[in-house]
Amino acid sequence: MNIPKLIQEIAILAPPFLLALTVHEFAHGFIAYKLGDPTAQRLGRLSLNPLRHLDPLGVLAFLIMKIGWAKPVPVDARYFKNPRRDMIWVSLAGVSANLLLAVASGLAARLLIPLANLLPMALFWPLIQMIAASVWINVMLAVFNLIPIPPLDGSQVLSNLLPREMARIYNKLEPLGFFILLALFYTGIIPKIMRPLISFAQGLILG
Repeated sequence: MNIPKLIQEIAILAPPFLLALTVHEFAHGFIAYKLGDPTAQRLGRLSLNPLRHLDPLGVLAFLIMKIGWAKPVPVDARYFKNPRRDMIWVSLAGVSANLLLAVASGLAARLLIPLANLLPMALFWPLIQMIAASVWINVMLAVFNLIPIPPLDGSQVLSNLLPREMARIYNKLEPLGFFILLALFYTGIIPKIMRPLISFAQGLILG
């Protein structure tokens, strides 16, 4: 194992990864709050402090598998006027926030690259690498979270679109969701689905 290279990789990936997770969870909590649910605010999760959202296992998974997660922001749908519709909005908030951050990162990259000869190389290249990583990480999180397997955001969207009886049956998958995701990841099914979508989105954003 090349320890210096690993440390360099972590130093480049950690800031955009933490930002992506933080923005994702904050967006869930913010939209839930705007729709009437104060749960995240009361628990201190309506915050842009990464430490409030970190899941050590999710961070470790990202370092090993390049797919990670944060502690889910708690949402109580009983506060919502229309629980099924509003849960869809809350679920899509995190994905939307990541896509917006990916676009913002892409624009930043396009603005900075022409300045290559004006900035010190020691500062410029790590910064560009972080911004480029931010595009990939945010697109990856958005695509990954849209997979309709509990507890990912896509499963909440699907559950609230299904007829109630079908949703009740579908939601029984939740205790098995993590193991299903692991199986699909290690059999290569999830990477095979995600890679072309991520590449397509990155191409649109970075040009």
